[in-house]
Parts: sequence; C-alpha cells; structure tokens
Amino acid sequence: MAESDFTELLHAAEQLSAEVEGSGDLPKVERTLRQVLEASTELWSRVTQTGAQDIQAHLLLGSKGVDLPQLSQKLEVLSARKTFEPLEPIPDTDIQSFLKNEKENAILSIIEETHRSCFDDTEKLQWEHIESEWKQEKQKALNALAGTSEEFLNLSLQPEPSIISDTPKSGLRSLLDNQEMAYAKQVIDYNKVVVQGIIRPSLVDKFSQVAESLNDKKVSELWEMVSYMSEVPPRATGDPLASRMQSQIRNVLIFQARKYLEDRYRTYMTSVVMGNLQQARRGGVPGTFPLVRSFVAVRIPPGMTGLEDGTVEDQPFWPLVYYCLRCGDIAAALYCARQAGSGMDEFCSVLEEVINSKDRKLSSRLETLIKFQYRRHIRNTTDPFKRAVYCVIGSCDVNDEHSEVAKAADDYLWLKLCQIREEESTESQVTDRMTYTHLQSLILEEYGESHYNAHEQPHVYFQVLILTGQFEAAIEFLARIEKLRVHAVHIAIALNEHHLLGIPANVQAPLLSVDPGDEPPARRLNLARLIMLYVRKFEATDPKEALQYYYFLRNMKGPEGGNLFMTCVSDLALESREFDLLLGILESTGLRLPGLIDTFQGVQADTKLIIGQVAMDSERKGMFEDAIKLYDLAGNHEKVLGLMTSMLSQVVHQVNRPGSLRSRLQELADNITSRYRGQQINSSPDIASTFFLLRDLLIFFDQYHAQEYHQALETISKMKLIPMTLMEVEERVNSFKRLGEEICRNIPDVLLATMNLLYIQYNKTRGGDANTSGTGRLEDKQLAYFREKARAITSFAGTVPYRMPGDTNSRLVQMEILMH
Repeated sequence: MAESDFTELLHAAEQLSAEVEGSGDLPKVERTLRQVLEASTELWSRVTQTGAQDIQAHLLLGSKGVDLPQLSQKLEVLSARKTFEPLEPIPDTDIQSFLKNEKENAILSIIEETHRSCFDDTEKLQWEHIESEWKQEKQKALNALAGTSEEFLNLSLQPEPSIISDTPKSGLRSLLDNQEMAYAKQVIDYNKVVVQGIIRPSLVDKFSQVAESLNDKKVSELWEMVSYMSEVPPRATGDPLASRMQSQIRNVLIFQARKYLEDRYRTYMTSVVMGNLQQARRGGVPGTFPLVRSFVAVRIPPGMTGLEDGTVEDQPFWPLVYYCLRCGDIAAALYCARQAGSGMDEFCSVLEEVINSKDRKLSSRLETLIKFQYRRHIRNTTDPFKRAVYCVIGSCDVNDEHSEVAKAADDYLWLKLCQIREEESTESQVTDRMTYTHLQSLILEEYGESHYNAHEQPHVYFQVLILTGQFEAAIEFLARIEKLRVHAVHIAIALNEHHLLGIPANVQAPLLSVDPGDEPPARRLNLARLIMLYVRKFEATDPKEALQYYYFLRNMKGPEGGNLFMTCVSDLALESREFDLLLGILESTGLRLPGLIDTFQGVQADTKLIIGQVAMDSERKGMFEDAIKLYDLAGNHEKVLGLMTSMLSQVVHQVNRPGSLRSRLQELADNITSRYRGQQINSSPDIASTFFLLRDLLIFFDQYHAQEYHQALETISKMKLIPMTLMEVEERVNSFKRLGEEICRNIPDVLLATMNLLYIQYNKTRGGDANTSGTGRLEDKQLAYFREKARAITSFAGTVPYRMPGDTNSRLVQMEILMH
C-alpha cells in the first residue's frame, strides 16, 4: 500500500517535470544561484531607491499640505511641446485653419514682445538701481574724506636746505568763479568793518544781496530761509546749541519757520489766482479773505463731496478757514467763521483766544476740550479740511499726516510746526504730543534723505532741516553737493557770526559730529574744517581771499592749542611761498613794508606774532633759509643769528659756487651785517660775535679759494683766531676755550688752509723749488717768517683742547717739515 503510494507520487512528479520542460511560451533560462542573487539584489536596489525618494518627497511636501500624487498626475498631463511647435502648413483655401494660425501667431508675437519688453525694463531698472547705489557709495566715500576725524593733512617736509624762489606767483589765474568772487567781496568788506571795530552789518543780509544778484530762484530761496531763521534775539556768549534749546529762542525759531511757510504760501496763492483770473473772480477788494476765496474757487472743484457746514460767499466753509490759517491770517479765518452764522459761535470763540494769545496757542483747558471734541466727533468726519483745522488749532492727532490736504513738504512741515507743544502733557497718552525735538528726529533720523529724495531735490531737504532748527545738518548736507557747496560755506559763516551755529570744541572732529552732552538729535558742524576744505581750492592763486576766510577762525584753537587763524596763515605762507605778498618785505633800512596780513592788524591779530608763527613752522619743517628771513621780518635777532651761525658753520669752508647754499647764505649774511651794524641787536653777545666771526671766515675762505693768499693771510691775522707767532699760542689757546661750537668745528679747516697758503707762499719765495738754497738775506727773512707761522700753527694744533678729525695734525706737521 505504501509502496504503491510512493510509485504514484514519483510518477506524478515526473509528469509535472515533463510539463514544465515542455514546449511553452517562455524560453528556458538557466541561471546559477549567484546570478539569481545579483539580479534580485539589483531589482531590490531600484525599488528601495525610488521608494526612499518618494518617501522624502512625501514628507517634505506633505508637511506643507501638498498632495504629491495628485500633483504628479497634473505635471504629467502638462506638456509644452505643442505650445511652441511650428505651425503645420495649410492650403490657401482652408480659411478656418488660416485664421487659427493667424490668431496663434498674433498671440505668440504678443508673448514674445511682452517678454522682451519686460526683460528690457527689468534690465533698465537694475542698472538704475546699481547706478543709484554707486552714487550713494561715492557720496559716502567723499563725505567720509571730508568728515574724517583724523588729524589734518600733514605734508611736512624732510629737513633740508630750502631755496628762496624769486619768481612771483601773482600771474596765476584766479580759480574763483563769479559766485565765489561775489561772496568773497562781501567777506572782505565785512572783515574790514570788524577790524575797524565799528558796528557790524548783518552778514546774512550781505550774502542775500549776492544771492539776488545771481538770478537763481532756488539760491534766493535758500538765503530767504536763512534770513527768516536768523532773526532771533542776539546772544553773544554761551553755547549756541544750548541757547537754541531754551524755550524763548525755540519759540522764536518755530514762529519764524511758520512765518516763512505762511508768507511763502500767500505768495503762491497770489500767483495761482493771477494765473486763473476768470475762474478766481478776484475782484478789487484787498485783504487775505478775498484772496483765499478766489484761491478756493480755483483749487476746490464745485460740488466736491464730503465737505461739511455749508458755504461762505459761495465757497465751502472749512477750506476757506484752512487756507486762511495756512497763510497765517487768523483774523481772516475768524471773519470767515463769523460769516458762517450762529452755528459757528463756539468756533469763533476758539479763534478769538488764539488771536489774543502771545504764542498763538490755546489755553490748556480749551485745548483739552478741542481734543475731546475732535476724538468724539471730528476724527471720523468726511471733511479733510475740517480735520486739519482742528489739528492745527488744538494739536490733535499728531500722527495723522493729512495727506488729502497737506500734499507738499511745505504743508506737512507747517502742520507739524503748528502742533508742537513743549509743555508737559496732562493727557494719559504722552504719545499724542508733538515736541520740537521729536519733529527734528522725525525729519533727520526717521525720514532722512531717502524719504525726501534729497539728492534729486536738495532744496526740499535743506528746507525741512533748516526750518526745524537743524542748521548744522542742513549745511553739512548742502556742502556735499558740489554746485551748492559755495552757498553752504557762506550760510555756515553767516550763522556763526550770528552766534547760531553749534561747532565742536575740537577742530579735528568730523565735519558733522554728535556731542554726547547735547540733547538728541543735535549735531555740531566743524566750521574750521568746512572753511579749510573750501579755501583749499583757491588759496594758491588767491591768497588775499584765502586770508579773509581764515580770519573767521581767529577765535578757535588749532590742533596744538595755538590760534587757528595763525596756523592757517602759516600753512598758506609755507605752501604758497608768497612770503613777501602775505607778510611784507624788509627794506635795507630795516623798515618793513606791509603785506596782506597787515590788513588784520588789530586787537585780535598781532602781525609780528603771526610772522613769528610762520617762522617757527618753517624752522620745524627744516626750511631754515625761509625761517631766517621770517625771523628777521619779525624782528627776532636772536633766532636770525642763531640759525645763520648754525648753517654757516656747515658750509663756510666750501668753494663758493653760484646758486649754491653757501652763496645764498653769504648774500643773506652780507645783508644782515649791513643792517645790524650800527644798531642795537636784540641778541646775546656770544651769538652775535660767533656770527661775525663766521662772516669773516667766509671772506677768508673766498680769498683762499681764489688764490688771493696775501689778502687771506691778512684776513686770518686780523681775526686773531689762530696764532701767527709762537708768542700768541698760549693766548689763542685760552681764547679758543671761549669760542662757540660753530667756530670750533671749523678750526681744523682754517688751520689746514692757513698752513697750505703758507707753504705755497714759502715755495714761491724760494723760487718754486723746495730744495734750492736762498740767495739773499731778504729771502731768508721771509722764509723764516713763514716757518715761524707754520711752527705756531702746529704748536696750536697740538695744544688746543679739541680733538682734530682724521689726519689733520699729521698733514700740518708734514707741511711744516717741508718748509725747513
């Protein structure tokens, strides 16, 4: 039974194997176990890699709420292949296909044109942005150079002999243009009055006259603003910034700024009305209200929606009131309110209180009521002029910019100036109050140059700065613009003369700096740096005008503590080398002809001190020849002779060549000697005697090098500097101890020169042959005469308490031996 079952099982297995190996659809594939393993591994790696990427994609996009399978299906459906395929050619008779092709061609051309236009616009904007950034970076770099806090440029020369130029520079062409020259003339006239000590004119008025003569409306407006803002009570002492922050001066500055904006707007309204006479229907009645009525008739279109409270003389009420206030005539606004009828009685009482107050402000009680009424009823009104009027009168909602009414920077600034309240607020929210410093910070720091597009509209940004009392920041900004720099410099000078400009204590500060002791956002302007940067352009060609500008620095201290005016004059003289023109000329009689610097001779400027300062700077820079002339010009004989002896001692033994340092010094020494002889010399006797000895040595060496040996021997004998006989050796040695170092260092050259000329004379007496014996008694006497002098010189050289350089002694002894 079991055997039969096994047989059947075997038979079934064989039959199954035969079926598998039989003819089927699939070919028979035989693989080893290793091949099967490699194939399965490859299939597994494909599945796992794709699966891992899908899993990561699901995790990333699924966390953002993206359905990946659905998105994949949509992407597979999309195809750009047919969108830009070339159109199939069609027969001419197929109108439907032709129209379809034309339509698709038009769409494609529009797409291509739009793409090209967008690309061009984008590229243009990109380059404009790059150029704008480059201009800003360039301006920052230039501003950094102008405002660096490093020391002034120090172009000090290495110590070396200088050459006094005889070529005048007066022939150079002036670098001042018409504007600069016009300003410079006013500066000269003003300084002349200051030196004379009489009543000073207003420098703002004088510069304003220059601006008017330039026929430039923008420049005239700049000076008109300066003129308004400089009309404050004079304060000659104290810090100008601290004075400007006092309540009295601050209120005057606010009043003057408002007055300027109001007067300017009245002029603008007049021009608008005169340009639209038919529409304005001005009539012949003078006054503010008829002008405002005509202006409103032009500016406010009939039937404008949102306006409230009726009309006055056929014009909307609140625009009339607003523009009356805008041009500064509160009485005209009151007249308008009274014409509106009894419904405006309360508002009339408010305007009457504003008129009767000194500072055109309401009492705190009434202002609180106005603010309450504004918050409850007026804030949500549709009439923008009504809201603006309440904000102006009651200082309501200082954060509202009233863009429907205040469309220009002038309007916005006027509105904010009207809202300034410096008293402590009784309200719970202090943020609902505009202070002067808050407005300054808002304009300078929060809005800044970018908000006002300052580089394209510099006058606008200058206006908002100077009308908010930020003179220093306004001038510094204007000075960064090349074509307006000349006006910035003179605005700074004028305001400084009116004691309104804040300047730093250190003249090495940046052009615009912040002092930690000042109330933010106050800035300080380095007037000294601004003037020197301005004058640097023309100081070489126009020294007279340069001195006039430097005179404004007379009350400032320089980097080393000295008078800054004197420091600038010294630098100008040393750089231009126009000593005669600037400082004067010394005549042979000893009298000094005046120079340009004598223009400022007075209480605040001593000419001799200035010349002495220039001489000291020349000496410090190694320009000793110039220093000698300048000390001589200042009457400082001690320094003149001291420098002369120091320099002569170095060149006295040299050969005199035309144009050499020795030649120039000898000419200068002769000039000094001719003037100093016969007059009292303000110098120590030792220095004076040393100088005259050196001058005699100049003569001696000139004679020696010219082979005038007889005259040279007489000169050195008269000087009694070295012994000519053995009897004089001891006396000359004692005298040597009292000589100055300048003479002592030249004694070796004097000894060698004297011994050499004695030897030459000795040989000449012997007939030019040292070995030939004398033939006469006279010759023997002369030879003995020369030998005695030579012996005295060698004895002196060996006895004198001075270390002779090199082989001096050996050469002296050798020449003496040759004379025996």
